[in-house]
Amino acid sequence: MADDLLSQLKTMTTVVADTGDLEAIRRFSPTDATTNPSLILQAAQQEARRARLAEIARHATDIDDALDAVAVEIGSEVSALIPGHVSTEVSARLSFDSDATLARARSLIERYGRHGVGPERILIKVAATWEGIRAARTLEREGIHTNLTLLFSFAQARACADAGVTLVSPFVGRILDWHKAQEPDADFSGDRDPGVQSVRRIYEHFKGHGYDTIVMGASFRNAGEIIALAGCDRLTLSPKLLEELADTTGNLERRLMPLDAETRAPEPQDEAEFRWEMNEDAMATDKLAEGIRKFMADQRKLEALLGELRKG
Repeated sequence: MADDLLSQLKTMTTVVADTGDLEAIRRFSPTDATTNPSLILQAAQQEARRARLAEIARHATDIDDALDAVAVEIGSEVSALIPGHVSTEVSARLSFDSDATLARARSLIERYGRHGVGPERILIKVAATWEGIRAARTLEREGIHTNLTLLFSFAQARACADAGVTLVSPFVGRILDWHKAQEPDADFSGDRDPGVQSVRRIYEHFKGHGYDTIVMGASFRNAGEIIALAGCDRLTLSPKLLEELADTTGNLERRLMPLDAETRAPEPQDEAEFRWEMNEDAMATDKLAEGIRKFMADQRKLEALLGELRKG
């Protein structure tokens, strides 16, 4: 009898849980886990966390202090359940401020240290804006590993690899969402999925030019996208999709293969080239801006919740 798809996927790809749900992490035993403002908000709204959140809020110097304290506390709990990395996000409000991103990232690493979690276990998530990528370059040189998120374009991926970031997170499902809105009657199944095509192009470019940057597909809409990217370095999956793969049997074919570097990497992009290529890519421009707004919307909800708890 064939093994379930999740077990087979784990033999060729590092599986990452896209959740702050501790029970889901215990159940599916991922190697790594990612969080973002939306997932932290979901975890923070659990009734079992209410008393602890109130304590954190009352002892915080301000809302930013409380936000980071909550993120690191949840991230520390997650780190105790997995052998690999936990990704923790710098506030989306800082997406266009390199210096503020640097300060916040260093602060997060210090906080994790006070919880007994070393920097080798943490990936600092930063939006893949030009300013975010510049900040990530500096962080990597300081030994702080980064995960560049909200990545929708090849221009972003190239700039991240040139900066030497540890990992990039191309958003498969959100790319598909944009194209489906433009062409609602088109067939985007399987290999026709533009999000799948984007990750494959990035993966082949990185491997073909000898970049060390890890490719982690993210934001999946269906199991078909995951199957089409089997063999990618890492894939970060929601509990729902983890469960679907665990409950499905069949033979999972490896679709992405590691390649030997064939040519030298091209010259790095400068800022003008990066911004022009982003401007030419309507999907990437739209989805990057929308993603930052959505993360901030959930962050504001968390800020409001912590603000009420501070008063209480």
